[in-house]
Amino acid sequence: MKRFASRALEALLTLWLLATLCFVLLRAAPGGPFDAEKSAPPEVEAALAAQYRLDQPLFAQYGHWLADVARGDLGPSFQYPDYTVNELLAASLPISLLNGGLALLLALAVGVPLGVWAALRAGRWTDRLLMFGAGLGLSVPKFVVAPLLVLLFAVTLQWLPAGGWDGTWRSMVLPVVALALPNLAYCARLTRASLLEVLGADYLRAARGRGLSGARLLLVHALRPGLLPVVAWLSPALINVVSGSAVVEQVFGIPGVGRYFVQGALNRDYTLVLGVVLAIGAAIVLINALVDALRAWLDPRLRDA
Repeated sequence: MKRFASRALEALLTLWLLATLCFVLLRAAPGGPFDAEKSAPPEVEAALAAQYRLDQPLFAQYGHWLADVARGDLGPSFQYPDYTVNELLAASLPISLLNGGLALLLALAVGVPLGVWAALRAGRWTDRLLMFGAGLGLSVPKFVVAPLLVLLFAVTLQWLPAGGWDGTWRSMVLPVVALALPNLAYCARLTRASLLEVLGADYLRAARGRGLSGARLLLVHALRPGLLPVVAWLSPALINVVSGSAVVEQVFGIPGVGRYFVQGALNRDYTLVLGVVLAIGAAIVLINALVDALRAWLDPRLRDA
């Protein structure tokens, strides 16, 4: 219980520091949420500033915002005045989490078996071919992969829609694949490298000398410790998926948090950007806790650490 309380306190402190830093950086950036090519009358600008408390000192704005967040109110959106940030996140966050979760599952479901296969055939032409493909998948950025997928599967073959979101599997395939490809490539390379290191350990060489077959040696003795680095990689993989979702959601026109983050940053929508940062930060903290629990289950030595 004491350890749980300590971890919860660390998580709250992390989110507070993240939100505070983001608040300061947004206010320090030039421009404001109501700047436009054609300036509004001074009385209109003054009324808007008073409505959103932008006429108050910075410390007072921060205090009001922090008090609202403590009550679960992320405030109104400047860019979407008919909606609150809570309403925008409630509509967009499940979409981003669904796409990101499916992308990670796809990366693990394909990357781990490919890495195992490459490790068992280390040095052969199949291993070299797989690692070349994985290196290619890591080197091509998402803003190149996503349009190429649209060109091939939506324009040329016309199998899938080019964009939009209707919640069906057809609208999920291309964005999920675009998010999954670099993570799949890295997962395959990481699994191969980890298994080769484990298979070279002294106790496994001794087990091989006692006549254990390759499949039994892998499944019983090597796979579990070999997957520890893959489990540890899940946290940065989540960050990679979240950071890449902004590009993918813009390309495919998906109303997720990444798209709202980009639009909010470009339009100085302070409350929307801060709400997205807090939501993503909370998701990452939760995933980190789950990954730590999974690592402790796979490696009992970590339970006492």
